[in-house]
Amino acid sequence: MSPSSVPPIVLAFAATDPTGGAGIQADLLTLASMGCHALTVVTAVTVQDTAGVDEVFALDSDWVVDQARLVLEDMPVVAFKVGMVGSVENIAAIAEVVADYPDIPLILDPVLASGRGDELASEDMISAMTELLLPQTTLITPNSQEARRLARFLPQEEEDGGGDDPDLAECARRILRMGCEYVLITGTHENAPQVVNTLYNEQGVVRSDTWERLPGTYHGSGCTLASAIAATLANGLDLPEAVRAAQEYTWQSLAAGFRPGMGQF
Repeated sequence: MSPSSVPPIVLAFAATDPTGGAGIQADLLTLASMGCHALTVVTAVTVQDTAGVDEVFALDSDWVVDQARLVLEDMPVVAFKVGMVGSVENIAAIAEVVADYPDIPLILDPVLASGRGDELASEDMISAMTELLLPQTTLITPNSQEARRLARFLPQEEEDGGGDDPDLAECARRILRMGCEYVLITGTHENAPQVVNTLYNEQGVVRSDTWERLPGTYHGSGCTLASAIAATLANGLDLPEAVRAAQEYTWQSLAAGFRPGMGQF
């Protein structure tokens, strides 16, 4: 294969998912189906089914660094995607690796809990994420619950007027002040007839997209969306257009979803 025929290469940091619906498996499926080649750095191994996560075993951070360094020295990566990280040490390790590649966009999916509500990120991990990874992040993709939780890690300034229960626009402002360039807050967890996903930057709302709310709950939708954004960026779209195209891909994937087990679609 000639160099010109090599597809865009995206490096994904994430945990495994034996169901194939989320985690590094979802990253692989999404990136490959969108014309990219996926490099996969495993951060943790999970024991889970379609209902929820029972156990998480985080890999040693040296293993995470070594996996990433070797492929980065071998192949030209055009985008990073970071999902579930597994430990504070892994967050620090990933932050150290990506710091050497400041021109490569980084899409961060802050996996804080499973669909069932199983805790997947401690307060210490969230603190490390906001301090070490967010300043290097091009786009973070929290759902509304994750956005509210992340926003608590930046003390409210008196002039914000956000109160103890900030709205999503205020959550986005606080997250942006932690150093990332864009925030895409998804509305799947909101009690509304339609799903509204809103992209923010320092100037305010960049775009807002409304989608039909599908029945049921879906395993791996956040992983799929973040990987799809990484793929559309890798394929040359500007960020707002990449976000729109990735939402379309994700919605169509969910609409075609199936329920293989006793839990989520």
